[in-house]
Amino acid sequence: MTTSRTTTELPADHSDQDTDTVMRRPLILLSLGLALLLVAGVLIGSKLYLKQLNNQPVALTELPSPDADSPECASLIESLPDEVAGHRRATLADPKPAGAAAWQTSSTDRVTLRCGVDAPVQFTELTSTEQIRGVEWMKVSDPTPESNLTTWFTVDRSPVVAVTADNPAESGSPVEDIDLSALPQADPAPGKAPLAELEASISDGSGDVCRELVAALPADLAGGYTRLDVSGVDGLGENAAAWGAEGLEPVVLKCGVTPPPSYEAGAQLTQVNDVPWFEETSSNAASQATVLYALGRAAEIAVSVPVGAGDGALTNLSDAISQTVPAQ
Repeated sequence: MTTSRTTTELPADHSDQDTDTVMRRPLILLSLGLALLLVAGVLIGSKLYLKQLNNQPVALTELPSPDADSPECASLIESLPDEVAGHRRATLADPKPAGAAAWQTSSTDRVTLRCGVDAPVQFTELTSTEQIRGVEWMKVSDPTPESNLTTWFTVDRSPVVAVTADNPAESGSPVEDIDLSALPQADPAPGKAPLAELEASISDGSGDVCRELVAALPADLAGGYTRLDVSGVDGLGENAAAWGAEGLEPVVLKCGVTPPPSYEAGAQLTQVNDVPWFEETSSNAASQATVLYALGRAAEIAVSVPVGAGDGALTNLSDAISQTVPAQ
């Protein structure tokens, strides 16, 4: 019997490749270990930096706070918790404003409290409030798109307390962690709704036109604004309508008012579809709403539009006016 054998020859450099791989393996493991140590060092360094930043004193500017030096505010500041909305309480830098406190995780994640501030001008008969831990709060959001600031004001306590958060959507409402039960209670005193003080001027036939307009107005406007009930709101009545959005001033329309006091022939107008609008100069610098008048219609119509409502709200209102109020 003849036995045949087959011999497979390996490449000449095969053993050399195995030797190179064995020799490079420690270097690969060493490089991987160094990379992991570098990542760990960055993470630890970032954590230490944030901790150091959190321990640095926070500088707060003086704000109009007529009651900040009151005994009630002093007692409140002493009783505040060490943690609010996940942030640790920070030391205030000198000079420390009276009636103030702060909690922070970083320079962009912070909660501040001010006691003894003025009552917010945005608090009107149309403002929605929320009761949290037995305290009535109103929420005011910064309407500018690039801002994340939100402030809560007490409306049933004296002195008034304001709490501002940089990123409340991420950390949650800070007022949930703050106990104000020791502050004296006060009756909420909302101001007049926007346009409530405009004088009514219903001429022949304009009353019917105004009622038709109010009935045709949409339930929703741009920017998340939804229709509010204005029955019983002083100064508005059946010829008015309003829309509200959380944390923002309301949009208010009032039909059958006197002409804009500052209007003169040749004044600059803004055309929205087929409705020309005149902007009336507001004397209320604290409000972020613009008062506009629709001109050339069978009834005088005024609208208060805050910054947060945008142009979409005015477009929707212009469409309703075009369909129900004849040009004149």
